[in-house]
Amino acid sequence: MTIPFGRSTLLRLGAAAAAGLATSARAQQIPPRSNTPVTISFYNYNLATAGLGAQATRDLIRGFMQANPHIRVEGVGVTSPQILARTQADVAAGRPPDVAQLIFSDLDFIANSLGVKPLQDIIPAEEWAEHTAGMVPNGLRLGAIQGRVYGIPYVFSTPVLFYNANLFRDAGLNPDQPPRNWDEVKRAALQIRERTRRNGVFPGIYSSFDWLAQSLVLSNGGRVLSPDRRRLMFGEAETVEALTIMRDLMTSGAHARLGEAEAMDAFGSGNLGMVLTTSARQHAFLSASRNRFEMRAAAMPAFGDKPTRPTNSGSALFILARDPLKQRAAWELMKYLTTREAYTVITSRIGYLPLRLDIVDDPNFLQGWVRENPLVLPNLEQLTRLEPWEAYPGPNYLQISRIFVAAVNEAVYGTADIAAVMRDAQTRAQALMP
Repeated sequence: MTIPFGRSTLLRLGAAAAAGLATSARAQQIPPRSNTPVTISFYNYNLATAGLGAQATRDLIRGFMQANPHIRVEGVGVTSPQILARTQADVAAGRPPDVAQLIFSDLDFIANSLGVKPLQDIIPAEEWAEHTAGMVPNGLRLGAIQGRVYGIPYVFSTPVLFYNANLFRDAGLNPDQPPRNWDEVKRAALQIRERTRRNGVFPGIYSSFDWLAQSLVLSNGGRVLSPDRRRLMFGEAETVEALTIMRDLMTSGAHARLGEAEAMDAFGSGNLGMVLTTSARQHAFLSASRNRFEMRAAAMPAFGDKPTRPTNSGSALFILARDPLKQRAAWELMKYLTTREAYTVITSRIGYLPLRLDIVDDPNFLQGWVRENPLVLPNLEQLTRLEPWEAYPGPNYLQISRIFVAAVNEAVYGTADIAAVMRDAQTRAQALMP
């Protein structure tokens, strides 16, 4: 099975991207490799949640320590909503983690407030070029601000429409032809509801993280932030139109009137036809659906004929160690966790995208698994249109994101004028911009 784009082209682009991102001015670089014993701490949110790859992550850390017996890694599991606050508090207390897995939406704050140095400033140029060669260029840039990479992308995904093939058949729908746009989603969801008495669809745009809501806006031709990063734009006409379509799903009965957690449970138990969410839930959904129903996956639905512009969820790895020996050990861990071997584990056992697409067609890595698990293919195809998850600038970025998400919830679940709701949210959030 081949992916729908040329591997050689991606490898050339990856090498070019790595070279282009490796030209920043140099600070003090980490020391050469040595066998000096050292212990490093690693804050990781996958370790905190069984359904998001805790065991797979423990196995990766164990494999690293077996390959590097002089480096001991103390993995610390912190949930994704809490990991930045924990990191920030420990940095302020003078005991920062040596490596932290932090979310892309926090990137501006991480770069400007946590004292994280660009990786190219501390990693020898030849090591950086060698390790990043072959990485997906769109993925590699996710951890960069103005061409300087602060974190190496680790685990990320795009929005995927998971669907219950059994409910499709029971409703008289063809599971080999999943919905391609929101009009088709509505028709399929209503048919599922009418003929099976199960819920139709849940678009997971209401999470405390706004990456999927951003993707919805971008896919309808809008933006959440101006190109100069000074003006918020999530109250504009494109957003209003997209949310009007979501409310129509709700009022028609196609949209399940559930909360986020309830919807995920409903899908896993076979009581929801379709759910748009992160592919990181793939492993958990497969475990829940086993012996219950056949789960399949499709690309994010479009608005009519407009091409979708999927944003990424997920995180990057950042070096916060100040001691040079620990910085070297941190870099060795980061390299190991972004190798072809590691991405084989990350993709097959957790559900995130591989940053190295050459492993998809390699029989030594993911080729056999992809043949047996075609659920990953829509996610891989969407990499060609991947848009970065916008990290709002300034110290109030979290409040800005929360205002946006709350407004999305009100716009879809409520009855107030959607344009007024979104304009008010944009005005209030703009006052928090730097």
